Amino acid sequence: MPASKKNSYARYTLAALERLGQLVAVARKEQRVTAQGLAERIGVTRAMIQRLEAGNPKVDIGVAFEACTILGIPLLGEDDVGSMTLRVEEGRRRLSLLPRYARARTVELADDF
Repeated sequence: MPASKKNSYARYTLAALERLGQLVAVARKEQRVTAQGLAERIGVTRAMIQRLEAGNPKVDIGVAFEACTILGIPLLGEDDVGSMTLRVEEGRRRLSLLPRYARARTVELADDF
């Protein structure tokens, strides 16, 4: 049986995940919400909330974002749905101006010598 491939994450990524977990844990405890209670509202297990709070990179981003939304933690620097919606529309407009697929640049080698 082949050994499982271990993902290697950048230190910045791991630090950001740890910070996100801290924000969730602090907000949850300040609001006196149990891990089980939060898990039930999201529709996941208590263990998933514990992994999120521990900064585990395997937690689904949807679970992390839903926990933040429920606890009132701003996502991506946006405090409300209105400003998030504006940013989403801005992103859609920008993406519509770009090519649909990214292609690697081909380098023409000058080998006429």
